[in-house]
Amino acid sequence: MIETNLAQTVSATNDSGSAYDTNVKYLLSDKQILSRILKYTIEEFQEMDIEDIMGCIGDDIEIGTRPVDAGLSNLGRVKETVTEDNIPGEGIIYYDIRFTAYIKEAEIKILINLEAQRSSDHSRLGYHLENRIIFYLARMISAQKQTEFFHSDFDNLKKVRSIWICMDNDETEDSIEEIGLDRKMVFGNKKNPYHTDLMKGIIVNIRNGENDKYSDSIKKSQNVLISMLEELLSEKDAVEKKRVLADEYGMIMTAELEGRIQIMCNLSENIEERGIRRERLNAIKRMIKANASKEQIISFGYTEEEYKKAESALYANA
Repeated sequence: MIETNLAQTVSATNDSGSAYDTNVKYLLSDKQILSRILKYTIEEFQEMDIEDIMGCIGDDIEIGTRPVDAGLSNLGRVKETVTEDNIPGEGIIYYDIRFTAYIKEAEIKILINLEAQRSSDHSRLGYHLENRIIFYLARMISAQKQTEFFHSDFDNLKKVRSIWICMDNDETEDSIEEIGLDRKMVFGNKKNPYHTDLMKGIIVNIRNGENDKYSDSIKKSQNVLISMLEELLSEKDAVEKKRVLADEYGMIMTAELEGRIQIMCNLSENIEERGIRRERLNAIKRMIKANASKEQIISFGYTEEEYKKAESALYANA
């Protein structure tokens, strides 16, 4: 029996957290999503219609997971490979998503990297995310040697853009930032009209939405891209999410996109349920350590099965 790409994604890992992260990458790689990200983050696409931007996205979309069957519709993802950038002595980088965008009329080719970043917190990462973005941009530039240009023909370097969707921001921190090269005169008055914008990093800060399933405390962002991404990655019911994406953001619910949304919602619920079960077992363990009796613990609303699992795990690790 041939597995569909959706089935392969689900079976790729037994860990719900990893499966969720993988599915997010596949969702973001859908051309309908990519086209909206390009429109609101990259200057060259800002005045273009979504349909035209979709036509600019090449068929070389690469996702940093194991390969799955190709053959998707023109509205969906096209192909995927392990996206590594390997330079001897410098190790291997795995990009979440890499692809090329072409504006044929202007003869512009842009190499793009898109990253889904759960946390941008320095204390959690152990480094400043901005430095990692600069490193990715530098590698995307240096990797063009012998591919986009040869010898000393540096004017054939293609623009690179690294877009980071950061998902752990507070309620008032929805924002878009740019990191790039900036030329300024520090002495004298030499005129030089040449402007370089080869490298640019874009950080899209969306709110974590931890309470969006239970309250309306987080207001809809005034930025179209951020509000769309927050809707796409929210914990809302799949049916409602698909309705909003179609009605408010004009997305066509292809079989691929609908399937990804449904999988993500299922995985999100599974992660939440597992967290609740884990916390209940941990609570029982704490009560056992505090010498509470089995009868007392069950009287607090826990089941005998939960008690047995917690007791077994507690004494197994003793």
